[in-house]
Amino acid sequence: MQLSVYFFWGCSFFLASGYNSFSKSMEAMGKKQYQVQHGSCSYTFLLPETDNCRSSAAFVSNAVQRDAPLDYDDSVQRLQLLENIMENNTQWLMKVLNQTTRLELQLLEHSLSTNKLERQISDQTNEITKLQEKNSFLEKRVLEMEDKHTLQLKSIKDEKDQLQVLVARQNSIIEELEKQLVTATVNNSVLQKQQHDLMETVHNLLTMISTPNSKNNFIAKEEQISFKDCAEAYKSGLITSGIYTLTVPNTAQEKKAYCDMETGGGGWTVIQRREDGSVDFHRTWKEYKMGFGDPAGEYWLGNEFVSQLTNQKRYVLKIHLKDWEGNEAYSLYDHFSLANEELKYRIYLKGLTGTAGKISSISQPGNDFSTKDADNDKCICKCSQMLTGGWWFDACGPSNLNGMYYPLRQNNNKFNGIKWYYWKGSGYSLKATTMMIRPADF
Repeated sequence: MQLSVYFFWGCSFFLASGYNSFSKSMEAMGKKQYQVQHGSCSYTFLLPETDNCRSSAAFVSNAVQRDAPLDYDDSVQRLQLLENIMENNTQWLMKVLNQTTRLELQLLEHSLSTNKLERQISDQTNEITKLQEKNSFLEKRVLEMEDKHTLQLKSIKDEKDQLQVLVARQNSIIEELEKQLVTATVNNSVLQKQQHDLMETVHNLLTMISTPNSKNNFIAKEEQISFKDCAEAYKSGLITSGIYTLTVPNTAQEKKAYCDMETGGGGWTVIQRREDGSVDFHRTWKEYKMGFGDPAGEYWLGNEFVSQLTNQKRYVLKIHLKDWEGNEAYSLYDHFSLANEELKYRIYLKGLTGTAGKISSISQPGNDFSTKDADNDKCICKCSQMLTGGWWFDACGPSNLNGMYYPLRQNNNKFNGIKWYYWKGSGYSLKATTMMIRPADF
């Protein structure tokens, strides 16, 4: 028997119409088909039917029986063997195809993974490139800023050196001015003393050649009467302003003082008065302690007397001020006292009212008293020597009623004059001042 085996392989591009017509032709011929589908490809095997083979064999046998003998059974066995071989090959081919599919899938997955990894590496490379560029830019900026700061530091150092030179020059100028000021103050003190002595001489001469007035008679009459303060004299019935004799508390010592029996109800003991520049107020600690000047004119009553008096009971302080334009103002403190000498006659003030400023021109809290020979202020520059006079300086402070006396048209831009900052400013020197006290319960 003659055996014919046909093998067809087709993929998705194989024409369906051609394949179908070929299949029908094979069926008409009695062929057996074996078709295997794998993805988009198919595999077809065509084998002859057994019966047909037998018919053909019989036909062939009859046809060739005359020529040669044919072993029919042997042909059938061979055909069966071929079918078995074909079946085995088909199974083997299926396994190969399956293995190929798995390999293709693995290769595809590996390719996808590789592409993804390549993209990640590319992205990271781009990020690294960007970071490197940014780092380079920042390094450049840092270098530029370092150069800029170096130049600025050099400029600042140069300015500092220039300022130090300028400060040194100014210190030298200030020292020279202080020396000149001290010399001028000494000369002015001598002139003021001479002027005061001359005015006393003139006053005595006028007193001798004139008829005594009622005020002089009152002063002469009351010189022998002693009071604790002017409020006590007022309550005793003496209501005329003038000079009274006061007794220093806890002592038998007597003190002359001017009593104002008219202002605000009277009873005021005047502890300081400036009116014409006739008395030099650039004095020592001892002089400010005991008092100096003339109670009838310019004078300082004395820190020791005021300290002892104001520590007996509560006193109020009134400061009356006059400028060169005819204006007047006052500051009233409802609680005033001075500490003892051990505490540098420190001033204590509370409760400010009045028209000479809403802020106290005497620095608060209280400061110690300073004079030209006793520096107790809070400034290294020695305020009493710079500003002249004795006062409760802070760091030279906003006030000094014991400063240098300047006449009209010479009283502006004078830092060492008679000043009360919160009324006329720091450079205006006043015409007249009066400081007076009386008991708070008067």
